[in-house]
Amino acid sequence: MYAPDRALVLGAGGPVGTAWTAGFARGLRRSGVDLGAADLIVGTSAGAITAALLATGQDPGRLATPVRPDDAGSTPPRVDGRRLGEAFPVLGAAASDPAGARRRVGRIALAAETGPEQAHVDRMRAMVGADRWPDRRLLITAVDAGTGEQEVFDRTSGAPLAAAVAASTAFPGIYPPITVNGRRYMDGSLRSATSAGLAAGARTLVVIDPQAHLFPRELLQQELAAVAAHTVVTVEPDAGSLRAFGSDLNDRAAWEPAYRAGLRQAADAGEQLRLAWNTGSGTD
Repeated sequence: MYAPDRALVLGAGGPVGTAWTAGFARGLRRSGVDLGAADLIVGTSAGAITAALLATGQDPGRLATPVRPDDAGSTPPRVDGRRLGEAFPVLGAAASDPAGARRRVGRIALAAETGPEQAHVDRMRAMVGADRWPDRRLLITAVDAGTGEQEVFDRTSGAPLAAAVAASTAFPGIYPPITVNGRRYMDGSLRSATSAGLAAGARTLVVIDPQAHLFPRELLQQELAAVAAHTVVTVEPDAGSLRAFGSDLNDRAAWEPAYRAGLRQAADAGEQLRLAWNTGSGTD
């Protein structure tokens, strides 16, 4: 079984969380901590964007400003407000039957009118800046819209990198499910906000969770217990970052403030992360 020495897990958080995560990673790099050097990188939903960027050796500073539709060669997302409104109550009542709720949300996603799949793939390609999988081990999660089961894409999956990222970020009612190998996939966060369990066996684990403030901490702790890493550091937005986020993680007007908040928070956390990342010492 593959057991990475250092693993990085990047969680969901919408466009605002994407910007903050990129800023945090860029700020750590300034402090001498290169998260892209991880042996394993796991990306879920918004985290898949920065995960792909880091794994392919790029500077997270490329996300200091949002990618414009013209840069991606496509029109902006076409949100289906009615279908989006149908999805949230299902997700809110998912505790008793999570798998069934994901299947119901999958049907909503497939029925939503959110524009062509290729437009979303093009948007993600423009954000990630690459379309080939790296040699470094990168896992990107999604959820099968038909079965509700988790899918984990890697370089052996037969999916272009941009398509895998597009699938992982395809939230029902906002983006269309993405076709890979004849199946259609939607946002990976519908199964887990971080998918931290995929880092099982890692000696040192860093989890960056932009929306940790929205969910009970116990959910992540359960996944971390299964990983059983020697050193675990979890990072979530501090009070200053949450002020920069505002109330809507999909508000692109908060992109640049969130990126700057990530830079600032990384400067504050740099010493702790440097110790854990470079020596495997310390816990959060």
